[in-house]
Amino acid sequence: MAEDPREQPPESETDPQQRFFGFDEDISGVAVPSELPILPLRGVVIFPSAIVPLLISRGASLKLVESCLQGDRMLGLMAQKNPEEEAPDPEGLYSRGTAGRILKMLKYPDGSVRILVQGLKRIEVTRYTQREVFLKAEVRHLQDVFVPSKDLEAIQAHMVNQFARFVSMIPYLPDELQVVVMNIKDPSKVTDLIASNLNIALEEKQDLLSTLDVRARLEKLSTILNREIELLELGHKIQSQVQSELSKNQKEFYLRQQLKAIQKELGEGDGKTAEIEELRKRIDAAQMPPEALKAAEHELERLRIIPPESAEHTVVRTYLEWLVAIPWAVATEDNLDLHHARQVLDEDHFDLEKIKERILEYLAVRQLRKNPKSPILCFVGPPGVGKTSLGKSIARAMGRKFVRLSLGGIRDEAEIRGHRRTYIGALPGRIIQNIRNAGSNNPLFMLDEIDKLGMDFRGDPASALLEVLDPEQNNTFQDHYLDVPFDLSRVMFVTTANLLDPIPPPLRDRMEVIELAGYTEEEKLEIARRHLIPKQLTENGLTPERLRFEPEALVQIIRAYTREAGLRNLEREIGRVCRKVARAITEGRTEPVVCTDAKVAEFLGPERFFSEIAERTEEPGVVVGLAWTPNGGDILFIEATRMAGKKSLTLTGHLGDVMKESAQAALSYIRSRAERLGIAPDFYETSDIHIHVPAGAVPKDGPSAGVTIATALASLLTGR
Repeated sequence: MAEDPREQPPESETDPQQRFFGFDEDISGVAVPSELPILPLRGVVIFPSAIVPLLISRGASLKLVESCLQGDRMLGLMAQKNPEEEAPDPEGLYSRGTAGRILKMLKYPDGSVRILVQGLKRIEVTRYTQREVFLKAEVRHLQDVFVPSKDLEAIQAHMVNQFARFVSMIPYLPDELQVVVMNIKDPSKVTDLIASNLNIALEEKQDLLSTLDVRARLEKLSTILNREIELLELGHKIQSQVQSELSKNQKEFYLRQQLKAIQKELGEGDGKTAEIEELRKRIDAAQMPPEALKAAEHELERLRIIPPESAEHTVVRTYLEWLVAIPWAVATEDNLDLHHARQVLDEDHFDLEKIKERILEYLAVRQLRKNPKSPILCFVGPPGVGKTSLGKSIARAMGRKFVRLSLGGIRDEAEIRGHRRTYIGALPGRIIQNIRNAGSNNPLFMLDEIDKLGMDFRGDPASALLEVLDPEQNNTFQDHYLDVPFDLSRVMFVTTANLLDPIPPPLRDRMEVIELAGYTEEEKLEIARRHLIPKQLTENGLTPERLRFEPEALVQIIRAYTREAGLRNLEREIGRVCRKVARAITEGRTEPVVCTDAKVAEFLGPERFFSEIAERTEEPGVVVGLAWTPNGGDILFIEATRMAGKKSLTLTGHLGDVMKESAQAALSYIRSRAERLGIAPDFYETSDIHIHVPAGAVPKDGPSAGVTIATALASLLTGR
């Protein structure tokens, strides 16, 4: 039922003088009935004397117009409170509006009607008398309230000047409108004319229509005009700035189009231009820091003028592709949930409490402080204890990307820092390459086997890592190839090593060392049950129902078939059992297999390792000591014997220099304490002594064997 006035009629249908200047017509003598049909208006307020076109398309409104045309053409024009409402009831209309008359009507082929209406007087609905077909209501006429005075004239004159300024800033308002406003003396008509030509909110227009005090209406309208003029001035200022920029861009665009045309005529540059434009888009999207952006734009300009057939063109293009591929502003959001992190770490690794506590402490600090420096951890331990897999687990717990760089055998500093672009085939170093591969500027970066870095005439990679692993410097890490700083401070570096000794002290000082000792037999059993057996069953196509390991069988495998601090050989032996069972199943076996300690030899063959037994013996000169190996603790026999000779000490058993010196020191100690021990003081003058450490093929060294060797010598020489 509501009508939309936004669609304007053709110019021939409406007299422009009526459209804009109907306010100079005297309508005071037009009689308005006390009962009128009510036409709801959507998004428009019609003021007295204003002439406005309306498009009528709803059935109820068409019937209302038809009824008006058959009568006195009078109707009430009321604005809707909610312009989106299609069929408003009386409660959805404002109570105050304008009485109007239909001046002209034009029918369209689709059944809709366009009418031209003129506002006559302010009215207020007192009671709705008809709600069916269309609305009809009793109305009362509203009279303006004002007392002529010099103040009122001054306010009116000021507002007229404001409106003249406003019209001069709006291109679609004719200049003649200023003349009409200046010639109207009635302040009420002036406000209605100006309000009709302002593009302001419906609520503001309705407020002006409902305000009967002319002085208050003038003041409200003056405030609105001030606001609109300020907005227009600001808009013109912005438009002027934009126009200036557009002129510059248009000039550049024109010149580029001319350049393209020239290149096309010469048969050059179409593919090159597209390539440069693509690189320009990628540079804009990369969100580079200022230094990198400056370098990228400089190289892009160079690329624009270098001929494609030049070798330098390929060098510059490759450099730009590296710059735009690096995740300057791409970062993953850390998962700081301590419970989640603990759960993930426990799922992936058994025990290792010290490392887990350190990671949880870091996450706790991250919750309290937004950007703390990332720790640089160094996991030191024998092979197979889970150093690398622990790094992956930490990355999963924190929700970070994981990248790994194996440093074993790297001897060239350029592997870390990259090659300078003057070299043919130059590329960034492995640090930047892995950051790009991660697609994030805050991955967990594992530097594996850091104790196996080498050094030769090409430089020292360990020294290059000093900057990478220093939280005070790595926020401006500069790769030789990129030659612009890259912030590594958000990267969490984790390094691994089997031994600390080969790591240079300055590099070791930058890392927080966490030692991973070898696993005990009980820990190996638990890890095999939780992780190794399920993994090998899955990899070999088996299920727990097809193959089950008894705990005793696992103990037998650990003791007799592996000799290690880690778990790799244990996993291999479990895999061997699984493969043999898989073969048996494919050959027709249907019953489940239970691997017991008695069946281990059937699957894995004869035992490969035998535990040494420290048996008590009555033979003097044989002593049992304790030894440390990378695979764990063990016992070590030391045997001493004496023969006729002249002051000779023979050492066998593949001993190192330190252990040989310990034997010499032990002999000197026994000689100096000979009387107290009940040994002839001159025993060494007529004797040769031979000390042997069994398992001669195994190298042995260390400073802690002196007491054991001295005990063996004392036992030999005292006969006890």
